[in-house]
Amino acid sequence: MGNAIEFRGVWKEFQRGEIHDSLRDLIPAFLRRAGRDQRRRKRDWFWALTDVSFDVPQGESWGIIGPNGAGKSTVLKLLSKILRPDRGSARVHGRLSSLIEVGAGFHYDLTGRENIYLNGAILGMARRDIDRKFGDIVEFAELGAFIDTPIKRYSSGMQARLGFSVAAHMDPEVLLVDEVLSVGDMAFQNRCLERIAQFQREGTTIVLVSHNLQSIARTCQRAIVLDRGRMVASGPPAEVINTYLRAVRSARPGQDRERARADLHGIELTTLAGQPVDQVQPGERLRLRARCKFLVQADNITFGFALTRTSDNIYAYGVHTTELGIPPIAVAPGDEHELSFEFSAHLTRGLYSVSLHARDMSDQTFLDYAHGCALIDIREQISYGGVADLAVSVQTRRLPATAAAAASDSPIEMELSTK
Repeated sequence: MGNAIEFRGVWKEFQRGEIHDSLRDLIPAFLRRAGRDQRRRKRDWFWALTDVSFDVPQGESWGIIGPNGAGKSTVLKLLSKILRPDRGSARVHGRLSSLIEVGAGFHYDLTGRENIYLNGAILGMARRDIDRKFGDIVEFAELGAFIDTPIKRYSSGMQARLGFSVAAHMDPEVLLVDEVLSVGDMAFQNRCLERIAQFQREGTTIVLVSHNLQSIARTCQRAIVLDRGRMVASGPPAEVINTYLRAVRSARPGQDRERARADLHGIELTTLAGQPVDQVQPGERLRLRARCKFLVQADNITFGFALTRTSDNIYAYGVHTTELGIPPIAVAPGDEHELSFEFSAHLTRGLYSVSLHARDMSDQTFLDYAHGCALIDIREQISYGGVADLAVSVQTRRLPATAAAAASDSPIEMELSTK
């Protein structure tokens, strides 16, 4: 099995400044640029991608994460042939479908029906194929009552549903998706994930760009991190997301570091056997270890940690050492303490961010707060609702006939099934 995507040594450069869409504006802008010196002209350009390389095997799903401006959308536009690389090559092998911008290719004065045919044609679908799939497209988008309404009257969520539905019914061999899973309500996002799971079962190659780290962990076999146009990490999603979160934390503004009165470091989340944490089953015992070096003197210090689900920021759990029966400690500058929390991950499916803190209980201030210092990827066999896994068991039995008859004595008449 070969590669569906080959992205080899790609560089892409853009120019900063205004975009001129009329000859009247372009001519004076050109004259102004002609008068600038060479040094100024060089500052007007920047590299959006710098020597980025990766190959995606056929049938695999890859995620791309990173901060805003990292180059994630540029990668997808190069793969879609919207842009061309300045150096290197970007090749896609197979029938391609792209959903890069919600509503891209739509004409806002046309109706939803007309835009299905327009967008489908842009994506390479034949009219007979659009005719055949039209009902499924409308049903998936849940826009039957508005399909003959101009889409300029659609909400952004309605436009997202229509755009994704057209792209999702193209039967692509390679699918590129950029942030569409962050648009629309929760039901729509779940429906998109279900459709992507169907593509995966059918062997479609997928590249997904998203700030929703749970979607990346749930959907992808591998992930890469881009930062300022460079690829800085690649590997299994949980490992890569952990690396990304640690980098985000270490990149806090310098003034925050100056205000910190302690330094939480050497943070590790492992199994009790000391193995790195990848995918976790509900109830599995884990250990969170760290060291804390104090920079000030204090007499009332506690430590704590918390778990937050990344998809919706639900606060799943939090505790500090005094609640566990350990009294506050006194510290002096230069003191270093080792921490070790053990806990059972009784959580439902999802991605959970771990935070760790050292707090002065005298004035309720944090000496240091390690937000997103680790990640827990819960993968139970069956997906349950809520946050906590209560390990529920259930028993049912059929009542004897006499008990069933007694239970039917009610002011409300009903017909009982004898099945």
